[in-house]
Amino acid sequence: MTHDLFSSVVVARAGMRLWHHTERARLTMRPFDESFVDAYLARAGDHVLSSVGAYQLEGLGAHLFTKIEGDYFTILGLPLLPLLSFLAEHRIGLEKAA
Repeated sequence: MTHDLFSSVVVARAGMRLWHHTERARLTMRPFDESFVDAYLARAGDHVLSSVGAYQLEGLGAHLFTKIEGDYFTILGLPLLPLLSFLAEHRIGLEKAA
C-alpha cells in the first residue's frame, strides 16, 4: 500500500503571508501481518503513537517501508530545505561571521 504524506510551511509577517510551500512524499509499506505490527509497536514504545501514522522514519519506522519517494524532512513534518532556501534568499537566519 502506498500513501501520500503532505507537509506545508508558511512564512508570515504582521498577519500577511509572505511565502508558502507544500511538498508531497510517497511511502510504500511492506506487506506485514498482525504479529509484525505487534512486535514493532512493542519495540518502538508508546511514544511512536504520538507520530502521524504511528511510525518514526528516523527510527524503527524505516522497517515498515519498501520504497520512499520524496524529501526526508517532509516526512519528518517540515519541508525544511525549501524553507532554508527562502530564508537564505531573503538573508534571514544565519549571519555572516565577523
